[in-house]
Amino acid sequence: MPFNYFTCKGNPVKRLFLFIVIIALSFTFFYNQNLLSIAAGVAIFLFGMKSLEEGFRFFVGGLLDKFLKKITDNLYKSILFGTVITTLMQSSGLAAVIAISFISAGLISVAQGVGIILGGNIGTTTGAWLIAGLGLKISIATYALPMLVFGMLFIFQESKRLKGIGYALAGLGFSFLGIAYMKEGFDAFKATIDLTQYSADGFTGIILFAIIGAVMTIVMQSSHASLVLILTALSASQITYENAIALTIGANIGTTITAVLGALGAGMEGKKLAAAHFLINTLTGLLLIGFVPQFIHFIDHTAPFFGIAEQDYTLKLALYHTYFNLFCVLLFAPLVHHLVRLLNYFFQPKITAENAIDDVLFINDAALDFPDTAQATLLKETKHLYNNVYDIIAQGLSVTKEDISSGMEIEDILKRRDQALHVNMDDYYERRIKEIYGKIITFAIVAQGKFSDVTTQQFIPIKNATIDIVEAFKAAKHMQKNMLRYLESDNEYIKNEYNHIRKTLIKHLRTMQMIFNTSEEDVAVLLLSKLQLDAQNYDIAANKSLDNLIRTNKITYTMATSLMNDTSYAYTIASELSKVAHTLFVHATSESTEGREALILNEAEISDLTHASSPRSTS
Repeated sequence: MPFNYFTCKGNPVKRLFLFIVIIALSFTFFYNQNLLSIAAGVAIFLFGMKSLEEGFRFFVGGLLDKFLKKITDNLYKSILFGTVITTLMQSSGLAAVIAISFISAGLISVAQGVGIILGGNIGTTTGAWLIAGLGLKISIATYALPMLVFGMLFIFQESKRLKGIGYALAGLGFSFLGIAYMKEGFDAFKATIDLTQYSADGFTGIILFAIIGAVMTIVMQSSHASLVLILTALSASQITYENAIALTIGANIGTTITAVLGALGAGMEGKKLAAAHFLINTLTGLLLIGFVPQFIHFIDHTAPFFGIAEQDYTLKLALYHTYFNLFCVLLFAPLVHHLVRLLNYFFQPKITAENAIDDVLFINDAALDFPDTAQATLLKETKHLYNNVYDIIAQGLSVTKEDISSGMEIEDILKRRDQALHVNMDDYYERRIKEIYGKIITFAIVAQGKFSDVTTQQFIPIKNATIDIVEAFKAAKHMQKNMLRYLESDNEYIKNEYNHIRKTLIKHLRTMQMIFNTSEEDVAVLLLSKLQLDAQNYDIAANKSLDNLIRTNKITYTMATSLMNDTSYAYTIASELSKVAHTLFVHATSESTEGREALILNEAEISDLTHASSPRSTS
């Protein structure tokens, strides 16, 4: 897990380390008030950035999530979206977290996520221009105070949107206040100490300050904070222009740590995006670090076209930051698909008996960042569990899932699979169901507790579908014992009845697969109606069949008891899976349950679908 500077729970070494750092900083700040002012400015700015991110999280969900899916359908739209969202939120870190969350939920591809990261790099340049152009040239603290006042008023309102606006205003206010404190601290240094005496010239100095910039950004977890610190120090002439450029290069490399930490709890696709972010910024930094003198010369020639004065080094640094990120995008945008193929090669999941069949495929911590990604992840994982249960129910019927998905007639399948297939249902449950089932339920409960009451209503039906899937498995497990016994019986009547149970459930499972595989909504609605009607009719017809067999003494009382119980189990499997198909289909097509239920047709309207599959009656 990433190191948590604020809690350090459960680790005495981390707590001791934090205590020593606090004591050392306390003595340092007590000794030098100017350093304390700068550190306080950094702390206030970071708090402002976190508040700004928190404010925008109130707007991430629903319409914004749907907008994200549409606007990122190609690489260049993804770059545009990353630019806009980072400009608005002034946080490339939050843009990276959004991208990782959506990728982990399977809502966007890695290539689209890389586009968002590239756009985020461009979006960060707007912050540098605002700080260099306004924040260091006017009394920015004056504008911070009304933002803080109105921000606090909105935060304590009941409305979610007003809270979001409040956090955003407070975040901007604290950010402006932090910049003012940093500027004041560096200005005061002029009278006591000149930090430029620690500057280093030449290529060695560029490497040294690039490393310092990277470390500084990793510690503060914000390239915006690093850039503000660099700009304020430069405006106070406490660092040289060349060293400031080197620090900026390091900050661009260090900012990737946010995405890396955000991907620690993400799935394989999220880790690919974090690796892409690291490679893009690091390779660009390493490539440009050898051309700093040439870039300085290029900026001197192009700055006048943007109205930048010769001695205005803060705006020149903002211009360099823009050039750096534009070069990054122009270099990697044509190579995105090649980069994704490279990442797919290096990030191949290890196929073992444990993680190939026992564990979840989609659930991860990153999916809990936003309600839409949590719902999409829960839906995908529930379908994964269904596929495992579908496999074992088929084996419990002494057929394979390949038989069911084939175009073979069911009578031909039964002739081909006339021998009982012995499978250990308990072992299968332990290896392929139990772990996934537990994690789905836990994930759903955590998601319900994290989001609003309205949002949590989306998770309850999917969680119930998971329970229904496991109930279907339990019924199949109970039915298997007699299924194995009577498929090998000399009594043709009891054998025929169990073959009829097999035939009905194979037909049911085949319809289930057709529902999940079809892309035509009308077809899926008709199949859902057929599924529910078949389950109800089978229960009635099966009981009539059982009565006839008992009256005519064609089966023994023991056989009759077993058949009665197993008919009930078969009905449970059919009805539970019908509920599962309905629930998962409703959520997969993003329709409300009420609206979908209105589409389920009555028996007369689907008679053309069901007449060929009416349950057999035994006389």
